[in-house]
Amino acid sequence: MAQVVPYQTAAGKRYRVRYRTPDRRQTDKRGFRIKREAELFAATVEVAKAKGEYVAPSLGRVTVGELAADWLARKQQATAPSHSRMLESAWRVHVAPRWAAASVSDIDQLGVEAWITGMVRDGCGATTVLRAHGLLSGVLADAVKARRLAANPCRGIENLPRKTGKRRVYLSADDVDRLADAAGEHRALVLTLAYTGIRWGEAIALRVRDVEFLRGRLSVHENAGRPL
Repeated sequence: MAQVVPYQTAAGKRYRVRYRTPDRRQTDKRGFRIKREAELFAATVEVAKAKGEYVAPSLGRVTVGELAADWLARKQQATAPSHSRMLESAWRVHVAPRWAAASVSDIDQLGVEAWITGMVRDGCGATTVLRAHGLLSGVLADAVKARRLAANPCRGIENLPRKTGKRRVYLSADDVDRLADAAGEHRALVLTLAYTGIRWGEAIALRVRDVEFLRGRLSVHENAGRPL
């Protein structure tokens, strides 16, 4: 069980909590001014150990910026270049200025909600806010997996904005024909996009070898220069 032990400093009486980690190593936390605060910390440690949620304080001192580097590198490998660029922008503009230097153990839900409120107040749209929040949540999820955090403070956020539905306009076959005719030398591209359902990145990555003219078939192998 954790023990509360008093000790003297030049500034007066202080308390420290001695306890064993789940792997049976002896450690302590010093600097409590009030015995009651030390006792509450000791109780919290014992409950966390019993629930399997104990996190070593030293592990929680890693910064969001340190973990984000690996997270972004993995996303760069696993997602399309366009999506990777959006994540890099979200990190640089919205996440890093507020959280890069913060220790993961210092982040709580109230802080995350205040950050979201600030972005909305500054005029950021729902898509921008949701992307930034998702990025921070992903980085902190890594911290949970590595047992640097007991729980992800980005979960259960109540003030996330919602995307509003946009009016969609669909072209009829006649509309497509007129658009293709107006496109001049790009007529074939317009018709291909309209009637095959391939995405823009897939269309501009097509090469002559991907088109079987006699069979009327396209073989899609890349998306904006990235292998599928």
